Amino acid sequence: MRKVVVRKPGSYDRLQIETHPDPRPGDDEIVIEVEAIGINYADCVTRMGLYASARRYVGYPITPGFEAAGRVTSVGGQVRDLRVGDPVMAVTRFGGYTTHLCVKRNQVFAVPLEMDMGEAAAFPTAFLTAWFGLFELAHAHPGDTLLVHSAAGGVGGALVQLGKIAACRVIGVVGNSHKVATATELGADAIIEKSTQPLWPSAERYAPAGYDVILDANGVATLRGSYAHLAPVGRLVIYGFHSMLPRSGGRPRWLKLAWAYLRTPCFNPLKLTVENRSVLGFNLSFLFNRSALLHRAMQQLLQWRAEGQIRAPHLTSYPFDAVAEAHRNLESGQTSGKLILRV
Repeated sequence: MRKVVVRKPGSYDRLQIETHPDPRPGDDEIVIEVEAIGINYADCVTRMGLYASARRYVGYPITPGFEAAGRVTSVGGQVRDLRVGDPVMAVTRFGGYTTHLCVKRNQVFAVPLEMDMGEAAAFPTAFLTAWFGLFELAHAHPGDTLLVHSAAGGVGGALVQLGKIAACRVIGVVGNSHKVATATELGADAIIEKSTQPLWPSAERYAPAGYDVILDANGVATLRGSYAHLAPVGRLVIYGFHSMLPRSGGRPRWLKLAWAYLRTPCFNPLKLTVENRSVLGFNLSFLFNRSALLHRAMQQLLQWRAEGQIRAPHLTSYPFDAVAEAHRNLESGQTSGKLILRV
């Protein structure tokens, strides 16, 4: 098999493709011949050496990747419900950038007939992240007003769609004019385009009394403003810190990172109680031991997908060998939807 290996954190040149023996499944595992791989911003952070769960659970060398889709090539002795040739998608705590993926059975889901492998590879991480943040943490209610940062991205686009399923009013924020159409097509009730509109005055215009839920993966660039624009009993959900990281060059800029860290707001518990606001944070890669929760979420998401209530994000495909180009483009902030590798 071939797989991407990062032996030492750094820039795009650290993404080396190596040949290794094909994996063999353990009793409760399956091996998938991978056809497509979802790319997430967390993969770039892993490559840079800044992803906490990568250091905690794996270390370096490491193969990035949280999701992939393909066909079963072999199964362990305890696996009774999958056969060789079955189309499946899998979530994995790293290791997804490979042509042959060995993964435990409880991290694998059947690919619906109407879903192609590209969509299947791009589906789990973005939608599971959005589902957990919106329903498990924020407990969005019908009639709530949501502000979704990066509304044309993978997770942001999923949040827009799930927000509409929850009967919420969704205001999306995008960084460039070419992303407006994407967020609009996904169902956002209004769009704030930061390149032409002032973010917070525009946000106030759409929700003068504040937002019930704000979902923010930007980090220091917007966290203070997001918290300040919560309504009473509003919930700020934090699931990333993208603005702290470089948009070019592929390496952390340590002085900028340190300055951003120092400017990251601290939320005083006394103020939280007086202001009736909540700050919630999570990282999906730390939740892989919650298999029952992941299966409940995927069951609901796939049902909504079958009913036509959610749809695939816009996909941009790259050959497996072009993984460095894919990372470079994702970090630029100019892409929309999801990027995938085709094996």
